[in-house]
Amino acid sequence: MARGGHVVPVDQGSVVLGSLGKKKSLTVARSWMLMDGAGEGTVLDVDKYAIMHRVHIHARDLRILDPLLSYPSAILGRDKAIVLNLEHIKAIITAEEVLLRDPMDENVIPVVEELQRRLPPVNAICQGQSEGREYPGGQNDVEAGEEDDVSPFEFRALEVALEAICSFLAARTMELETAAYPALDELTSKISSRNLDRVRKLKSAMTRLTARVQKVRDELEQLLDDDDDMADLYLSRKLTGASSPVSGSGAANWLPASPTIGSKISKASRASVATFRGDENDVEELEMILEAYFMQIDGTLNKLTTLREYIDDTEDYINIQLDNHRNQLIQLELFLSAGTVCLSLFSLVAGIFGVNIPYTWNNDHGYMFKWVVIVTGLCSSFVFLLIVLYARHKGLVGS
Repeated sequence: MARGGHVVPVDQGSVVLGSLGKKKSLTVARSWMLMDGAGEGTVLDVDKYAIMHRVHIHARDLRILDPLLSYPSAILGRDKAIVLNLEHIKAIITAEEVLLRDPMDENVIPVVEELQRRLPPVNAICQGQSEGREYPGGQNDVEAGEEDDVSPFEFRALEVALEAICSFLAARTMELETAAYPALDELTSKISSRNLDRVRKLKSAMTRLTARVQKVRDELEQLLDDDDDMADLYLSRKLTGASSPVSGSGAANWLPASPTIGSKISKASRASVATFRGDENDVEELEMILEAYFMQIDGTLNKLTTLREYIDDTEDYINIQLDNHRNQLIQLELFLSAGTVCLSLFSLVAGIFGVNIPYTWNNDHGYMFKWVVIVTGLCSSFVFLLIVLYARHKGLVGS
């Protein structure tokens, strides 16, 4: 996966021989990808103490990057490193290199490839030479111009991470929209248990995704609101302000010396020095980078907000439909209750007169019960009409 990458084992102090020692080393060691200023990647299996010694951070900062612990998204500036925890992207950025956790993860592999493409500051020159372009003044002048305009190493690495996480969340939002809108329209046309369960699952997924996007947005907003926090991310400026050169940071040298890599790193360091000769409180460059991705993540959050409003509108529409059906059932119940009362009255009168009036169908008195039944039926129907008219007059039933 990494160009020219090779596996560097844990130092001998952290390796314990024997079967028990192997189990301990597997539980302590973690897979990291070391990416230098030239875009060359190396897979490292090291423990947390080696990482802390190399990048000079505390254990509490390293715990933020532990995938077994649930920490919110964070971008923390330290003396010599940037601790980055953005969803699946967990990295430590220094002025010369990037340590990326779990590089073999399927969501982290595109980040590694993008770092290899974006980190080398001379990519534009190499591409121009491969296309046969001619630069006036020679290659040295072009490289000098690139060194003056290139962004610091830590900003290029931070921009790759922000672009990756914003694109990842935007893709998840688009997938959710593609599945949610048809499901909501289908539920509107036909209310069924299957459609309701489908929308319920989509709403739960939207709630979780909204919380993830909101965390990233809040972290960027908090960082943009504090100039001191943004100034802490200028690692190259801190190194140029120190008495010792950038190469003498005191970090442990894990990799064999390479003149090619060393020259590229020194070139990037000189570019960073040239970039930060201005005011130490100037954070305009970083602010522009953060604002761009803040607007992107804010747009993603707006899409999720629009989707939530659409779901709420669909729920309101469904509730209105259910209320309408409930009202129709109440009207039907009212009609049935009125009919029951009238039939009860009819049965009562018919029963009373049927017992006390002598009649036979073959004599002259048979017509009396017939008229009792007819009159009682007309009276019951009249009472039923009166109940219906009174209900309509009071607005209890529709016209």
